[in-house]
Amino acid sequence: MSDTKSPPEQALDLVNVEGSAPAPAAPAPATGGLSKNMVYAGIAFCACVTVASLACVTALALQKEETVVQQAPAAATATGDNTKTQPVITVIVDDASKFPTVKPPEGKNPCAGTKVTLEDVECVATAMTNVGPQAGANVTKGYVGGMQVDHDPITVPYWKNKMCPVNVHWHLGTEHYSAGQYDETGTGPENYVAANDRRLALSDVRGGYRCKHYNSEEDKFNRPYVWEHCVGMAVGETYEVHWPHSARGACGTPNQFQTPFYDGVFCTAEEFPFESLPNQVGVQAQVFTIVNDEAYYYPDLMRGMIVDGETMGKDMAIYTGSTTGTSRDNEICSQYSPITWQVDRTCHMISASSFDKMCADMKSQRDDMSDDLYAHGSRELVDDAFAADNQQNRN
Repeated sequence: MSDTKSPPEQALDLVNVEGSAPAPAAPAPATGGLSKNMVYAGIAFCACVTVASLACVTALALQKEETVVQQAPAAATATGDNTKTQPVITVIVDDASKFPTVKPPEGKNPCAGTKVTLEDVECVATAMTNVGPQAGANVTKGYVGGMQVDHDPITVPYWKNKMCPVNVHWHLGTEHYSAGQYDETGTGPENYVAANDRRLALSDVRGGYRCKHYNSEEDKFNRPYVWEHCVGMAVGETYEVHWPHSARGACGTPNQFQTPFYDGVFCTAEEFPFESLPNQVGVQAQVFTIVNDEAYYYPDLMRGMIVDGETMGKDMAIYTGSTTGTSRDNEICSQYSPITWQVDRTCHMISASSFDKMCADMKSQRDDMSDDLYAHGSRELVDDAFAADNQQNRN
């Protein structure tokens, strides 16, 4: 049982504090004090302010995935023997997710279905005519691939080449190999089968190499994280994130980010001769170990590689390759080649919340990006014969 006073009583007490007597039953002579009408006006004003405040407080007290209806307390506005009440105030409460998702207004998506389809081909049988250099390759400093190419990768940051990110997705483990950073000696939580191809125990998703940060005795690698937006992720695990970039994306519009990423890459295909692919399309790649520690939080992971501090995005391997994924290996190659790869050789720790925020941002795009909210399988490391010999460094 609460002793909280109703808004009208509170309003009357405020009048009393100012030194005026309670309003009499009959009209009082006008002697310079507060008239009955003035008291009622004060009551009505305070009641309105109280109702508005309650509405604001209710809107802020969000409840996850439910709608709350707040009814304001009845505020008396007595006229004779009748009592009127304030109308019911309905407050529609938003999703109380830590990272809410709200899409832009509906509109036409000019990138939908613009993918240029190039079928995978046998690597060896057609290597002399159809197959360009492949990815992901060994990016250890000093490595030189075995395929001679006559083109150079884009060595400047992509934005300087009028390219923008058109998608973000990630792979379980890494598709690239960086000795001492993410390689065959990396470790992680025990959700892999201990085998060379490191497939998930209950899945056909192929895992790649792992980083060396994981420590089973440290809390940040083991404390569970409640994922709200990403699917099938694990604290302590290694993921390689890719940001495909294109000069022919819908840059700077609500249609910039697309799934599949090919729709973003080829959004303005009519202006995009395929021969210009090496100078128009590229991918950023950065490798992370997930930790449950907010000291490693970055709020805008969706927009591109993190360049920060002494190590993040600083030691870069740059070469030309192809699109990746488990439909390709050293027998079946991708024809989406050559495209530039800019790969961070260093593995970094990042908070689980950074990934979850990224997934929330993906849900907020006009295009449906739900097919990229989970880790994709990793292509096996490209054989030397199909790796370009033009790898360069950028520090």
